[in-house]
Amino acid sequence: MIACVLIPGFELRAALRSQPSVALRAAALSPEPGTEPLLGPVTAAAEAAGVRPGMRMGEALATCPELVLVERDPAAVEQAWEAILRALEDAGFSVDSAEPGYAYFETRGVERLYGGLDPALRRALAAVGAAWDARIGAADRRFAALAAASVARAGQVLVVSDEQTQEFLAPLPLTLLPLERERYQELEALGVRSLGQLAGLPGAAVAERLGPDGRRAWSLARGGPAARVRGRRPPAEIVEALEFPEAVGNELTLRRAFGALLDTIMARPERHQRFVRKVAVSARLVGGGSWRRTATLRDPSADRDRIRAALAPKLAELPAPVLELRLELVALTESDGAQLELVAAGAEDRARLSDGLRQVRASTGSGSVCTVVEVAPWSRIPETRALFVPRDE
Repeated sequence: MIACVLIPGFELRAALRSQPSVALRAAALSPEPGTEPLLGPVTAAAEAAGVRPGMRMGEALATCPELVLVERDPAAVEQAWEAILRALEDAGFSVDSAEPGYAYFETRGVERLYGGLDPALRRALAAVGAAWDARIGAADRRFAALAAASVARAGQVLVVSDEQTQEFLAPLPLTLLPLERERYQELEALGVRSLGQLAGLPGAAVAERLGPDGRRAWSLARGGPAARVRGRRPPAEIVEALEFPEAVGNELTLRRAFGALLDTIMARPERHQRFVRKVAVSARLVGGGSWRRTATLRDPSADRDRIRAALAPKLAELPAPVLELRLELVALTESDGAQLELVAAGAEDRARLSDGLRQVRASTGSGSVCTVVEVAPWSRIPETRALFVPRDE
């Protein structure tokens, strides 16, 4: 079976770890800078006061004047989620992280280790820790597992068999589907408000009205495709940090600090002359919160100038003075290099293609590389002739 570990409102929970007293008050994650003023996850007290995730900030403050806005802390989110993933891996689970807050793993390899499906899922909950109020859903398909985890209570394990999948999904809301807000509104205007109602429509009609996204949503509403979970490669993360005695807002000073961190981290023995594939810079800001930017190099490199050119300009995006600057080598290559002149052309091309696919996955996530699978080549509608399916390595 496929299991999904879900922690609702994970970004807010991670940001509140440094200020636990706020977790008991009406609070919400502030909107992302430069986007619509829509709130992120909210605390239980805020929800009881009538505040909902996705609500406009002005409406939320009018509904609950004492609402506390919590600054986003992407560095804390990344570190907390990585700690959870490593705890799951230490317990024997090979996880595939979709995004911070939920991850998938297969139970087939660990059921015998822990004495059955339920004990294995309970062990996964224990590995995450009770403080996160995680819940787990298990099913034969990814989307069904995610849906089961979404309706489970904190600390609960919910298992849905393949025979029960359609019946289980039918009453659930459309918000479980990865659709844009306009698509939800369009479906609701047509009287479609649940997964069962969407699954009952002809797939060709849905694809004609909503395009490829609608066709994929229709497929998910019917349970989604059956696909195996491929565990991630644990990141070879190397970190260097520099704490300033006073807050620094001067870009030139920050660039010099970045250069010093880069020289130090590239000289670390753990790197062992491996090339850098993905690198990140983060900062702890004055007044709370953090800032984080990542860069995936087109060609893995150990050239300091290339890494500096990829990340140093992003320091101009810092929204506030900095108390601490961190540099992380998130992903490294497996080997020191390749003697291309000793490799046959066909094998070389395949190696470069495989390296390029790994680069895309490192930059955009495990589900970003897809292959085209024909499902209805006879259809007169181009969008229904084939589907994009995540490609395995």
